[in-house]
Amino acid sequence: MCLTGRLRKFVLWSGILFAVSGWAASAPRRANPQPVQRSAGNAADVYPFLGVDWGGNTFVGAAVPFGMVKLGPDMVTFEGLHSGFGYWTDGEILGFSHLHLSGAQGKYGNIQFMPVTGALHLDDIASPRDQEINTVGYYSTRLTRYGIRAELTSTRRVGMHRYTFPAAEQAHFTVNLAACLGHGTGPEDQRFVGAEVHVTSNSTAEGVARFRGGWNEGGEYRVYFAIVLDTPAKSVQTWTGPHVPLQPVTGKGAFAVAPAQRLVATFSDAREAQVDSDTLIGVSFNYGTHAGQVIRAKVGVSFVSVAHAKENIAREIPNWDFDAVHRASVALWNRALSPVTLTGATADQRRKVYTAMYHTMLMPSDRTGENPDWTSNEPYYDDYYAIWDTFRSSGPWLTLVAPDRERDLIRSLIDIYRHTGWMPDARSGNDNGRTQGGSNANVMVADAWVKGLKGIDYATALQAMLKDANVPPANPQKEGRGGIEDYNTKGYITLKYERSGSRTVEYSYDDFAIGELACGLGHPKDAALFFSRANNWQNLWDPNLVEGGFKGVLRPKNPDGSWAAPYLVVRGTWPDFFYEGDYWTYSMYAPQDVRKLIEMSGGKQIFLRRLMTMFYRGHFDVTNEPGFLIPVLFNWAGQPDMTADVVTQLLEKYFTTSRAGIPGNDDSGAMSSWLLFQTIGFYPDAGQDFYLIGSPSLPDTSIRLGNGKVLRILVENLDDQGINHYVASATLNGKPWTRNWFRQSDIANGGTWVFHMSSAPTNWGTTNPPPSMSDPNALLCPFGSGTGAGKP
Repeated sequence: MCLTGRLRKFVLWSGILFAVSGWAASAPRRANPQPVQRSAGNAADVYPFLGVDWGGNTFVGAAVPFGMVKLGPDMVTFEGLHSGFGYWTDGEILGFSHLHLSGAQGKYGNIQFMPVTGALHLDDIASPRDQEINTVGYYSTRLTRYGIRAELTSTRRVGMHRYTFPAAEQAHFTVNLAACLGHGTGPEDQRFVGAEVHVTSNSTAEGVARFRGGWNEGGEYRVYFAIVLDTPAKSVQTWTGPHVPLQPVTGKGAFAVAPAQRLVATFSDAREAQVDSDTLIGVSFNYGTHAGQVIRAKVGVSFVSVAHAKENIAREIPNWDFDAVHRASVALWNRALSPVTLTGATADQRRKVYTAMYHTMLMPSDRTGENPDWTSNEPYYDDYYAIWDTFRSSGPWLTLVAPDRERDLIRSLIDIYRHTGWMPDARSGNDNGRTQGGSNANVMVADAWVKGLKGIDYATALQAMLKDANVPPANPQKEGRGGIEDYNTKGYITLKYERSGSRTVEYSYDDFAIGELACGLGHPKDAALFFSRANNWQNLWDPNLVEGGFKGVLRPKNPDGSWAAPYLVVRGTWPDFFYEGDYWTYSMYAPQDVRKLIEMSGGKQIFLRRLMTMFYRGHFDVTNEPGFLIPVLFNWAGQPDMTADVVTQLLEKYFTTSRAGIPGNDDSGAMSSWLLFQTIGFYPDAGQDFYLIGSPSLPDTSIRLGNGKVLRILVENLDDQGINHYVASATLNGKPWTRNWFRQSDIANGGTWVFHMSSAPTNWGTTNPPPSMSDPNALLCPFGSGTGAGKP
């Protein structure tokens, strides 16, 4: 989860304390607006405003699945605070830009349009809005200050605008080339470094804008653009000006400034303008409009060249039929959402499920054909933001419902390794970075391998994984594994290096993933080495340290190998021992060997008490990804009823259909994918081939798998109060199922699950726990040497 200057709030509910991120300014204070325009199919149940408030940071605007262009509003609160991801529930619109993230902030907000009427003052351009609508592929609102109806839709690389003007002697299309979200001078801020614009007619313009920085502290990225209007302007002016003010500051303009400061741009009739520093630059198309006049614009975007931007327009939107573009977007979304069919679900359940699916398919961004750095026949994706967030459940979700997409995401990562030398943990703006924890693309690859995903160059992937494990990177926040000088010699990372606790446990699991792939590809020595390293998490476990009433927790070590003082910070960050978590969370992180974790915690009963203490004494953080697996750890201890209790409560309280419906940053759909799995009733241990059964809560779910087979989940004896949330019995394809877990191979060819629910726990699922690497006769290489299920 990418936290950038965000307040943290704490909410106490049913004795469980959860950290909830968000600004009070964005708390919902109104009923959810109902979309005026509805689409047929599953897309009709998507509510894009779900999760925009209280730190969810989900994208508002128009986009196609995995689209490069995400066209939506950029806003500022009435108090002058700029949004870091684009949108505020409460505030004014500064303009509509073409590139955004979803579930995160700190990047893009480029090539910003704003229609206005009256005299043009660039420091006072923002407008309140009403009549706001957002459905898949479509955004609309009325700019109340100007009486202009704004409508947006898009294709993969082109944004289309439709504006309906009132009668106005002066009306303008402004294009702000210096705009970017999170503009500032801090290490995670974006910087505008220059642009040029060429007006080629009274209805066309083209150019490039250059930026660098952002959350990933990336290098320069260039956004090339081509603008085509369907109505020639009476006149066109370019403008440049003084230094662009930083955000957030007092004021409400597109370049909000302090009250004592007056920002005056220099307008020119020159047909081109250029700046090479952080100064204002843009273009204004000037009109006189009559009441109801519609002016449309097409904006092609490219990361390669202006010629590419023009080609994108010609290829993707050759005419001016806005509604046809919108319909095509809806069709793409219906196709993307079609693998899941819900029968008998409530309206709220449908809204949650299909909106969550929508959120998992906004990022990464498909930039195939738009790579400025190398030419390749491989798919190219950007905005892995970040794999640290998404490897745990988003990747496994796509493997289940969109395996071809997951295949291409991994192929892109491998190709990035071929050309940059590293398979990144995060990437944005065509640059690697940052690495928050381990080299978690390793787990992403292993997950694909053990689940039989084909068409991937696993041999080259293994090379990339071995480099992660063995070669110290020049910049460990950018790529690779920092601190492996310690890890590969001592078996743990000391306080000589930052994030030594969370890195040690994540590297251990990454090594397990390397062992799986090495074994499957027929490299037994590498497999043995990395399966051995998968035990390294134990080397920071102090069996005698008592914290929170429990004996045995992860503890820092000094460079000389001695124990350092216990680390008790609730939620650390980059320089700390644990990254975005605490000892409660990271002491429970050993996905490869929960059996050993239970043993080191003092046995099953003490382990269960520790878990219950986490959930009912305020130590579990529902807002962040490191704890995603913790609610299902009860299954290893033979208590799936406790998993059902915790999961049901979390879903009921913290995942709703409102604007505040996601408890923390959605992080490219990571939170949404957790919701999807837990709602359907099972959850993956990412990087391994099995799922943990929780509490199925939908009466009839059909999932069309990539091979065309259908997996159906029928849930009997549900009640509308959620009391009957315990699995009392289960069958798979008519045969009794007594385990609280199952393997990918059990569902690979589809099938039918039937779960019968009850209001009280039974003895179902209390024996035969899920796999762990320390199990007697554990099969660490289930597919055999060289014959892996994922072999191309």
